[in-house]
Amino acid sequence: MLKVVVGHSEDPDSQSAITEILEQCVNDLAGFIPQAGILFAAIDFDHQLILKEIHQIFPDIDLIGCTTDGEASSVLGFQQDSLTLMLFSSDTVEIHAGVGYQVRENPFAAAHQAVQQATAKSNNSAKLCVTLPASYTENGSTTNGELILQGLKLALDPQIPILGGTAGDQFRFQKTYQFYRNEVLTDSLPVLIFSGDIQFSYGIACGWQPIGRKSIVTKSQGTVLHEIDGKSALEYYQRYLGDRPPTAEHPLAVYEGDSDRYYMRVPNTYNIETGTINFLGNIPEQAIVQVTDISRDEVIAAAETSLHNALANYPGTEPEAVLLFSCCCRRWFLGTRTKEEYQLVKNALSSEIPICGFYTYGEFAPLEPDGYSYYHQETFVTLLLGTK
Repeated sequence: MLKVVVGHSEDPDSQSAITEILEQCVNDLAGFIPQAGILFAAIDFDHQLILKEIHQIFPDIDLIGCTTDGEASSVLGFQQDSLTLMLFSSDTVEIHAGVGYQVRENPFAAAHQAVQQATAKSNNSAKLCVTLPASYTENGSTTNGELILQGLKLALDPQIPILGGTAGDQFRFQKTYQFYRNEVLTDSLPVLIFSGDIQFSYGIACGWQPIGRKSIVTKSQGTVLHEIDGKSALEYYQRYLGDRPPTAEHPLAVYEGDSDRYYMRVPNTYNIETGTINFLGNIPEQAIVQVTDISRDEVIAAAETSLHNALANYPGTEPEAVLLFSCCCRRWFLGTRTKEEYQLVKNALSSEIPICGFYTYGEFAPLEPDGYSYYHQETFVTLLLGTK
């Protein structure tokens, strides 16, 4: 059995919002006591007050969460400046939280600390990891999503799927907050580890379409792309965009080996003199890449594709909860149409299934079923949860 409930409030007052949410959750729990939860909150709430109120009602809950760039749930749909909480109760599924600190400077140590803390409480082997790490810490300093993921893979069995997203702060790019039990943190790595009788599946899609021919990265260093096919990165982009600078509208599709599956890398800054482009994620040498183009209709449709991929691989009859992780760039490009991608998911599911999600600064998910997890950008991730 897995009992999952969701509360959601758009009240701007922190006390009123969490009071409303807890009333919704307690009513829907119908006497069940939640063992774990996930909280998504807009940046301007009084987060410490909110955590205090949650722990007054549920003092033993293993809770993680983060600040966001937008929220979504089966209660209120897509919202901004809101607060949403998903609670889990089960007698057959173990769900335990852990947290690592100083993730910007020591991502491997933080990942090890978080996983050890969560798994030490469990009687069963880990099957799934959900993580919501910092993206920005102090004064605009950034964490490295790929190093965080590598650290988690080392701390866990590498076959265990890692899903989630990095925290947001509504495009301020200054400092994001993470939640662990009753602590409000920055520069941290919270995780929720699922084990026992848990069933799950996941799907991803982006909607950006590769254009032109596939090319090979001939020189790169971390996030800095120097050359593609022996020519400067800027020359490569100019072949397709002319004099327009490389922007988030035209990310690179980076292919995994010889497959047709790819993850996205978003251009950030560029240097005209050197012809280099700095991306929001590493691009390995010898990777096969294509520049992409955007169609808002296809970006929205990707949400439904992500869900259908997850449903096609779900091992049970019907999921009992859905978590969504969508990139803030998608929200920025879609504008007033942002709500449509959530609505596509909602319309394809039973009205009784609880849904909760947020807009991230980077996503974690495998590229394919039973595959290794990757760090993504501009991607819509669907995670389905249930029991046997």
